[in-house]
Amino acid sequence: MTRTDTGLAGRFVQHVAARRLFNTGERVVVAVSGGADSTALLHLLRFSPGLPALDLVAAHFDHRMRPDSASDVAWLRGLTRAWGVGFQCGEASVEFTGEEEARDARYAFLEAVAARTGASKIATGHHEDDQAETVLFRIARGTGLAGLSGIPETREPGIVRPMLPFRRGEIETFLAAHRLVTRNDESNLDLRFARNVLRHQVIPLMEQHVAPGVTSSLVRLARLAGQEEEGWRCVVPELLDRLVQSRENGVLSVDRSALLAYHSVVQARLLRAAIERFGVRLDEAGTRAVLEFARAGASGRSIRLQGALVLRRSFDELFLSEKPVREEHRPLAIQEPGSGSGRFVVGGRHMTAAWSIGPPPEGRWVERFSLSQLEFPASFREWSPGDRMRLPYGSKKLKKVFAEARVPAHERIRRPVLVDGGGSVLWIPGVMRSCVAEVGEETEEVGALSIAVGEEL
Repeated sequence: MTRTDTGLAGRFVQHVAARRLFNTGERVVVAVSGGADSTALLHLLRFSPGLPALDLVAAHFDHRMRPDSASDVAWLRGLTRAWGVGFQCGEASVEFTGEEEARDARYAFLEAVAARTGASKIATGHHEDDQAETVLFRIARGTGLAGLSGIPETREPGIVRPMLPFRRGEIETFLAAHRLVTRNDESNLDLRFARNVLRHQVIPLMEQHVAPGVTSSLVRLARLAGQEEEGWRCVVPELLDRLVQSRENGVLSVDRSALLAYHSVVQARLLRAAIERFGVRLDEAGTRAVLEFARAGASGRSIRLQGALVLRRSFDELFLSEKPVREEHRPLAIQEPGSGSGRFVVGGRHMTAAWSIGPPPEGRWVERFSLSQLEFPASFREWSPGDRMRLPYGSKKLKKVFAEARVPAHERIRRPVLVDGGGSVLWIPGVMRSCVAEVGEETEEVGALSIAVGEEL
């Protein structure tokens, strides 16, 4: 049974109230083309009793894609003046090559009008049939679950679609009952546009030969997909927070072993969510690449994602970070035996050092060195890839020392190295000490230099 126009208006008011789409006194930009959908929307928002009192601004964008489009502007000026609604108009400055380009320009115009007029919402006339066409169009293009959810009821920045639950047929009945005249856009019949093919050919044929009620079925599919997506949005942040081991200095660390314990679909969701925290959205190919790297990438390797974002593996951790810039570095020299203190910077990490002969000073890391074997000046500096450390069983590159101590690659530039006057590596605080200038049992306190290192507060 066809719903009456009164039923549509009443259900519209109930839907707006139930979904809390508008607030009393709110300024709302209403996208109008002069066609049936947008004209009905403007009328419902302007004249439906029971709605919050709104300050409406009608906005029309002339795509200039047909010769008589300028007459739509004149007609809308008259309509909005008669209905007591403000009117804003814009037009295309270039010739569009497709529907997507035209849509992007239209939304850019609507957002500009909202910003200019101080509106907090932009209302569009999308309805249930538009939803079905969108879902079918995306299915044909191989969309994922998020795409199956179709047109969202709301999205940033303030886009609202209050007519999504209503069918095209009942909107046309409403217009006829109120004797509302609308503009007919002949481009809506042009089969060069994909959506027109779906609307006028594919969906009618499916209704007749494949699945009667296909429009409702597609809308149901969008609703179910939307619920699934909402469920994922609820659980993914919590799951990701369990995996994130740290986030500091622009580096996010993820527990790789815990990540790989999940199903591959969950792995993909979690990796995409982690990467989105850096403002990057992965497509299908990008998701495959990061999944493969997380599973099989060797420790110490990295891959470049979009922009400057880098994904690195270090042992059982995955690190996401922007491509690093050269961090501040300021070395510190200990010129001669005695007591003293100073500050230095390694990889942007501000640190302090104190040294003395006799009782050791306080610090996070403390080590003692034989004065008779120390070559001055000793100094704290950053490590270099060619550095080696002498150990009781032989010499070893610092790169290997760091790896065996499981120090992540991005953290190594922030670890200070103490070298003597001849360039021999004596100590990596918190990691390893060399066998150079070791203090024996026979060494008196006055024969040892104690050095303490800590982070600057």
